[in-house]
Amino acid sequence: MGTWGHGPFDNDTAMDFWGEVVDAAAEARGGAVRDALVAAAGAFGGLEAHVAEQAVAAAALVVGLRPSGVPDHEREGISPDLTDLRGLADRALARVTAARSELQDLWAESDGAAWRAGVARLREALGPVPDGADQGR
Repeated sequence: MGTWGHGPFDNDTAMDFWGEVVDAAAEARGGAVRDALVAAAGAFGGLEAHVAEQAVAAAALVVGLRPSGVPDHEREGISPDLTDLRGLADRALARVTAARSELQDLWAESDGAAWRAGVARLREALGPVPDGADQGR
């Protein structure tokens, strides 16, 4: 049975993504975060839940959140600066909460209000996106 909760790292898929980012070479970590955001933001048709869960975790990394309960040495060194991905992260989160998102549908079947509020807080934490910010291209 998998773990599933309201927070950005409160599911097995997000924690697996975290592990992949931590295990990647230092110079590849930012690219892993970008790839997860691009996969969600650029999705046409239905967005699968695992892609959406990775995007939410990636957006949390962009705003500087890290999973709780992991050793400090695993929480450091993801990327010194992911702020150039703020625009892409916002678009990915918008897609995650839009129609034809499997994750959105799954949360609609349970207590989705807390999850949606958490995603809204992430979007707010991204702040205004400066002109010329990353467009995910």
